Amino acid sequence: MHKLRGVRKLKTDPVLLTQQKISMKKIIVTPLKHIRGTIEIPPDKSISHRAVMLASISNGTTRIKNFLKAQDCLQTVNAFKAMGVEINEKAKSSVACDLEIIGKGLRGLEKPKQKLFLGNSGTTMRLLSGILTGQNFETSLSGDESLSNRPMKRIVEPLCMMGAKISGKSSNSEIYPPLVIDGAKLTPIDYRTKVASAQVKSCILLAGLYADGITTVAEPFKSRDHTEKMLDTFGAEVNIEGLSVSVAGNPKLNSHDLLIPSDISSAAFFLVASLLVPNSSLTIKAVGINPTRSGALEILKRMGAKIELRNEKDEFEPIADLYVDSSPLKAITIERDLIPQVIDELPVIMVAATQAEGTTQIKGASELRVKETDRISSMSAGLGKMGADIRFKADTIFIKGPTKLKGAKVSSFKDHRTAMSLAIAGLCAEGETVIEDTECILTSFSNFEEILKSL
Repeated sequence: MHKLRGVRKLKTDPVLLTQQKISMKKIIVTPLKHIRGTIEIPPDKSISHRAVMLASISNGTTRIKNFLKAQDCLQTVNAFKAMGVEINEKAKSSVACDLEIIGKGLRGLEKPKQKLFLGNSGTTMRLLSGILTGQNFETSLSGDESLSNRPMKRIVEPLCMMGAKISGKSSNSEIYPPLVIDGAKLTPIDYRTKVASAQVKSCILLAGLYADGITTVAEPFKSRDHTEKMLDTFGAEVNIEGLSVSVAGNPKLNSHDLLIPSDISSAAFFLVASLLVPNSSLTIKAVGINPTRSGALEILKRMGAKIELRNEKDEFEPIADLYVDSSPLKAITIERDLIPQVIDELPVIMVAATQAEGTTQIKGASELRVKETDRISSMSAGLGKMGADIRFKADTIFIKGPTKLKGAKVSSFKDHRTAMSLAIAGLCAEGETVIEDTECILTSFSNFEEILKSL
């Protein structure tokens, strides 16, 4: 009988502790005969971060339903608590909860009593930096080993152009955490980003709230637009023209209740699993289908995936139930203009490509190298060890399929999306696959293994 053997159970809910050691070490996966049923995926990670940030600097009380209780998002909660924001947790489970946030207004944050440790959360550090540049106090932001090696020059440069005072660890013309930010009087800028990055764009727009005038960010390609939508919802003056987004400084932000949809990036793992495991049919409930995040659906459908959207509605963000059946896949070329809309899903799409007929090309994937780990290298190493025909040249990935994968002992490289993607690969591989160092999964998807077992 095929089974999924998991890790030892956590003794406590995955709450945020600065350097807490987690008991989860590895996941052991064996192939499945089929996947059937209905599952619910945890709330959207990107939207959860932004909801806490905007609620904290707004006036009034915001109620957030279905907030993601993953380590990364809890880092954002703890950072704003440390700056005097009252955040109360209501109805809860180990995966999600409701929050009540009593906002302090645009300039009501208080100087934290100690340095802010942000764990592994690059989103928290980059977006929070934009807010902190407009405060009247100095703040130090640090993170774990992985975050301490994430490049920050891409946000430091435009923020300094606005008048911010930021220092960090310099190495080889790059800037890394820890960052020390001394709040200053900001001036608006008209800035064109070198890469399409929602984190960079969001950081500059959030800093723009504290500048006198209009701040504009233009991108080479469209990145996810959760920040723009949320700024508009909370009352900021936002203007979007093509690939440019502008925000007016010194708005009066007002509280607004929010319902956070399920995370399409997390849903992608089980979409791919159901496509690859024969005789499968799965329903994933209430998933966010924001057009700037639905690149994975477009790519998988182009590959031949049978995916249907049902019960579509708009609850602050568009959502739908996803129905997926196992499908034969064909290779395609993924052009660089689509990469910003699918950057978090690319690792598991690489798994899908190993089972597609022909050679899949993924162009312009260099952003994968500056995530929690170099995901081009981590996925190439893991899938290659399982027998995949995968290679890369510069920022283009080539994957030839279909390949009969074989179970192997592989490393997550301490990256949550690498770990989960390799677990999905193990579902359609011969024999046993062992993914090591899987405690990183808690940063975004604490019940991933639980859902795996439920299948």
